Amino acid sequence: MATFQFPCIDQLTKSLKPFALRLTKDLDDADDLLQETLLKALNNQEKFAEGTNLKAWLYTIMKNTFITNYQKSIRKNTFVDVTDNLHFIHTSRQTVENGAYSSFVMQDINFAIDSLDESYRAPFVMYYRGFKYHEISDRLKIPIGTVKNRIHIARKDLKYKLSQYAYN
Repeated sequence: MATFQFPCIDQLTKSLKPFALRLTKDLDDADDLLQETLLKALNNQEKFAEGTNLKAWLYTIMKNTFITNYQKSIRKNTFVDVTDNLHFIHTSRQTVENGAYSSFVMQDINFAIDSLDESYRAPFVMYYRGFKYHEISDRLKIPIGTVKNRIHIARKDLKYKLSQYAYN
């Protein structure tokens, strides 16, 4: 039975909090998730294998806790319709989307990609379609570092051009 001591709670918190914030997209929920993660780690410290990566273990606990909490919230907002059709209804969704918004978004994304310089667009589109860096490098006959750099620049440019769609 392995027991451990947290190297430094402040250090772990600084490392885990950004991940919690990315998962929850809310500061208070991120704090709750972080607290729940550390509590679970302390309560289950005998499951920690000595010599393994503590940070990775904590990230896994956090991710699994987030998924479990999310699934619980979905189940809580779902009830079974006992009418003849027997449909599951999500009560949290009270609007019907007609797809117009997603159509506009896709038009904007395609326009932004088309407006990229060809030297950046080609590697980016290939990467998006599933090609590996070395495959792009071979097909375009450019060094792999150049491929990575051009994809990075294309993503950065697209992020700027599509900033109106960023989460707040």
